Amino acid sequence: MANYLSGKEVNQHLVDSLTHRIALLEENKITPLLALVRVGQRPDDLSYERAAIKRAENLGIEIQRQVFNENISQRELEEAILAINEDERIHGCLLFRPLPSHIDEQAICDSLSIEKDIDGISTAALASIFIDSDKGFAPCTAAACLEMIDYYQIPLTGKHVVVIGRSLVIGKPVAMMLLRRNASVTICHSKTEDLPALCQTADIVICATGRPQAYGVEYFRPGQVVLDVGINYDEAGNLYGDVDFEAVEPIVEAITPVPGGIGTITTSMLMKAVISAAEQGNFS
Repeated sequence: MANYLSGKEVNQHLVDSLTHRIALLEENKITPLLALVRVGQRPDDLSYERAAIKRAENLGIEIQRQVFNENISQRELEEAILAINEDERIHGCLLFRPLPSHIDEQAICDSLSIEKDIDGISTAALASIFIDSDKGFAPCTAAACLEMIDYYQIPLTGKHVVVIGRSLVIGKPVAMMLLRRNASVTICHSKTEDLPALCQTADIVICATGRPQAYGVEYFRPGQVVLDVGINYDEAGNLYGDVDFEAVEPIVEAITPVPGGIGTITTSMLMKAVISAAEQGNFS
C-alpha cells in the first residue's frame, strides 16, 4: 500500500504559516486584499470563487469582487484590470478564465501587472519562470505540486521526473520549476511514443492531462512517487483524477489521492501569493 500524500496535512501547515505572516502584516497596519474578477456566471468559476472567499475569510484576507456581464467589451475589461494595477490597496488579482470568446484573453492577461498576477497568467509571469527569475508568481496549481513535494520531503536533486501534460497552467511551468530544483525532467504529451515505458523510468510522475483514470498499472512501478493533478467529473458528479487510483495505489511508494490531494491546497497557494505580494509591496 502506498503512502497517501494528503493535501489536508499540507493545507494545515500552510494555514499555520500564513496566519503568522498575516499577523506580522497586521502589526504594520496592512491587510492583504485580493481582487476577484469574474465575467459571467460559469458554474466552475462560481465554485472556485466560493472556495477562495471562504479560505480568504478564514485567514483574514480581504476580498474585492468585480463581476461583469459576459457581454463586456475588450476595452471595458482592460480598463478594469488597469484600474486594479493602479489601486495600491489591492495586492493581488485572480482573473477567472476562460473568458468569453469575443475577448482577446491573452491581451487581458498581459494587461495585469506582474506584481499583482498571483496566478501566473501573464506572459511576463510565465517568462520569469523560464528564466529562473524570482519576479512574479507561478500558476497556483504548479506551485501546489512543489509545495506537496517540499512538505513530504521528497528528494528532487538528480531525480528523474516525468511530467505528462504540456499546458502553460501545469506542465510547462512545473517542469521549469523542477529543473530549477536540479531534477531531470521529461515532458510528455499525447504524441509521446511508448509513454508507459518512459513513465516507468521515472522516480516521480506528475499527471496533468485532464483524462479521467487514463493512467493505469502499465505506467508505473514500485518505488515511484505519483502526483495526480487531474480534476475530472463523471455524469453523476463524482470526482476522479488522471490516474486509475485503485489499480495504481498498491504498486507505487506514494501517491496523491483525488479528491484530497493537489486540488486541496491550490486555493491556499493563491492566498500565499497574495500575502507574498502584500509583503513585497509594503516591506520592500
